[in-house]
Amino acid sequence: MTNAGPAETGRRREGSRRPLLAALLAVCYAVAALGALTTGDAGETYDALDRPAWAPPGWLFGPVWTVLYGSIAVAAWLVIRKPHGPTRSAMVWWSVQLLLNLAWSPVFFAAGEYGLAFLDICLVALAVTIALFARHRRAAALLLVPYALWVAFAAALNFSIWLANT
Repeated sequence: MTNAGPAETGRRREGSRRPLLAALLAVCYAVAALGALTTGDAGETYDALDRPAWAPPGWLFGPVWTVLYGSIAVAAWLVIRKPHGPTRSAMVWWSVQLLLNLAWSPVFFAAGEYGLAFLDICLVALAVTIALFARHRRAAALLLVPYALWVAFAAALNFSIWLANT
């Protein structure tokens, strides 16, 4: 029997973390897919709405969300991978904000409930997640900042659409 050296131990430890990252990416992209499946024809709906002049074209949302969902997963992975204390509350809030994110698409697009969708965007869950992630890993919190900025922009857009279409 031979003892593994430090390099071998490090490779094994790193290899055991990859399935966790893959699982978190799968969860985030499953949320994206479920949201897309529950929207009906989101592109057609978006095009038919009265939107402010500063509204982005519909094609932009897919690429932006693809990158953001990846960063949401990596942020969670960083927190779980090297925690500074218990991660339960941070991961509960991460899950809550992800579920609210999932709920938004069908509420806005399929149900046409723009006011309720605006309430769903509420940035409180995301802000709490960022604050809790910062306690564990600053990099994890910073990875969520572009997401928070995009969601704040989406909230303003949602509010404008709500006012213009009711």
